[in-house]
Amino acid sequence: MRESRIDFADSRALQAESLRTREAALLDRRLLLQGSAVLGGLSLLGLGGCATEQVPAAAEDQRLGPAPLDPKDPARSLAPLRARTDRIFDITVCPRPFRAAGPRLDTEQLGTTLVVHNYGHGGSGWSLSWGSSAVAVHKAMASSPRKVAVIGCGALGLTSAILAQQAGAEVTIYARDLLPETPSARATGSWTPDSRIALGNAVDPGFPALWEEMARTSFKTYRRYLGLPGDPVAWYDRYFLSDNPPPGGVSRPPGHTSLPFAHYYGRIRDLTPLSETLPARDTPFPTDNVRRQTSLMFNIANYAHTLMADFRLAGGKIQRTAFHEPADLTRLKEKVVINCPGYGGRALWRDESIVPVRGQIAWLIPQPEVTYGLLYRGVSVVPRRDGIVVQAVEGGDMKGYDDDSETPDRAEAENAVNTLAELYARFGRRASG
Repeated sequence: MRESRIDFADSRALQAESLRTREAALLDRRLLLQGSAVLGGLSLLGLGGCATEQVPAAAEDQRLGPAPLDPKDPARSLAPLRARTDRIFDITVCPRPFRAAGPRLDTEQLGTTLVVHNYGHGGSGWSLSWGSSAVAVHKAMASSPRKVAVIGCGALGLTSAILAQQAGAEVTIYARDLLPETPSARATGSWTPDSRIALGNAVDPGFPALWEEMARTSFKTYRRYLGLPGDPVAWYDRYFLSDNPPPGGVSRPPGHTSLPFAHYYGRIRDLTPLSETLPARDTPFPTDNVRRQTSLMFNIANYAHTLMADFRLAGGKIQRTAFHEPADLTRLKEKVVINCPGYGGRALWRDESIVPVRGQIAWLIPQPEVTYGLLYRGVSVVPRRDGIVVQAVEGGDMKGYDDDSETPDRAEAENAVNTLAELYARFGRRASG
């Protein structure tokens, strides 16, 4: 736990610098939105399988345009994606647990049992897991319990359990499903710390600063997993592509409505490189406009295995258990419980503040040579080792909102792949005009 506190201290020091640069960040965001005539439609948003990310724009001289790429720049020689519907080997769906007020991180006393809640992260569960769990574990360890129970074995449950171990507690995870079977395993694995994290008009005044603290703590912890065998966490380039976008900003379909989702990425823009406009002629993409953003990716199959192994090697125990009501937790031998049920919190705690946001992934057979992602015509690609993630994301933050269906939609999957097939049929040839 000492290490987590150091992370918090570091984040508070960085917060002062963030405050000084926030005005510039907001200006960059306005410039990015104004530049949507260059990118068009949804190409401003990198939408993950269980997440949505904002792409901060770099300061560029629009009069001169982007400089030619270095001859050795990897964007010049990207491998083509084999986008065919017969290469779809799975279709998965996950319900993101969105709360308008942000994640639930309060405590609750049930008889002699202290419950620390840690759920409701929308599309930011993986991205905020270490920081959010550090907050929960700090509260759980306030009375220095010898034993701690963790409910749930997803992203938040495992990180809470590992941090509680590091704080000196004996930890048992109680869960119906282990991580490979949980909704956490069906996420895209993109670094998206403010994806559907809250509504900007529904959060407490202190939440943005708390979010920043959680994001910085998580990012710092993820650095420890870079370079490990199997690349559980890795950097990757993502390309945002568009063809002759309509003038006047982002177009929206007739009758489109949206909610004021909170976007805080400007507070941590110093953590990742700014996006950059590339000269389209120097890339193999047959599109008129190309931007590149470098970000973190979680290869969830390997990363989940790493977390499970770390927890067990430290003496952690896992017991498969289904809970039906909060009173069930009082029958555990542990009297301090960290509650990480994800979307399951809606039923277990009768928490109607949780709104499901459906996300579907079509999985293409992995291609080791494809090391980049992209967003094109409302289709997102993330190149994980366990499969190429393909997701239809047109509709932005509202796509899948209040939809709890987990039935795969084959037509949606094939339409997304066919959109990519059309792009790659022209890959390597410059668009005319």
